[in-house]
Amino acid sequence: MNQFFLDSHCHLDDSDFDPDRAAVIERARAAGLRYLLTVGGTGTPDQLAAPIPIAETHDSIYASVGVHPHESRQFRDAHADEIRKLAAHPKVLAIGEIGLDYYYDRSPREVQKRVLIRQLELARELKRPVIIHCRDAWADLATIIEAEWRSVGLGGILHCFTGTRDDAWRFLDWGFLISFAGNVTFKNAENLRSAARAIPLDRVLTETDCPYLAPVPYRGKRNEPAFVREVTGQLAALHNLRAEEMGRNALENFARFFRLKP
Repeated sequence: MNQFFLDSHCHLDDSDFDPDRAAVIERARAAGLRYLLTVGGTGTPDQLAAPIPIAETHDSIYASVGVHPHESRQFRDAHADEIRKLAAHPKVLAIGEIGLDYYYDRSPREVQKRVLIRQLELARELKRPVIIHCRDAWADLATIIEAEWRSVGLGGILHCFTGTRDDAWRFLDWGFLISFAGNVTFKNAENLRSAARAIPLDRVLTETDCPYLAPVPYRGKRNEPAFVREVTGQLAALHNLRAEEMGRNALENFARFFRLKP
């Protein structure tokens, strides 16, 4: 099968995949995925390295490292040192996922902001783009990115985008790509689909955020990278394209941004 599809944000190190991780990766390849980015940050800060062994075993898989806003309260200087060391690995493309989450508030908001700024400083030092998680925190995120990151010129990815068209355009101006996940297929997500229609095609990425957020018709089940085809199909319909055209478009955007082979 031609490899036209991309999962720019998955969590293959998650324990949900422990029983069948190899089979999940094989299904992704069979479904036509050319690249997968397995993203750090969902475990504790002491598990920063978890995505890298997975990326090492497959040419098509890359990794990122970072501390998720949920775990910001656990961030210590030693974790900054670990990120610095891990970012030197040739399979690590970005720092992330990092950001702000005011929906769950699992870490105090001031702590989240402080740890986000610290990791932006690390990304600047390491010359790596960032993968941003944002939920119900767009105003504070924009303030921090404008002050601490915009001038760096490395841009990043807004993963699992849930904001408005105005939010998207602000970050597009700052060099970000916008990535859509399974929630763009949900029945009640017309506002998100409206935003997706407005994003220039050369700035769109596709993702699963698996094992979370399975798209329709898999909603409620464990998500996996192969299901990114449903996300891609939804975005394709919004732009009057075939799924393979949208998949190739997202794939080329990803390869260009990270300077990989298309």
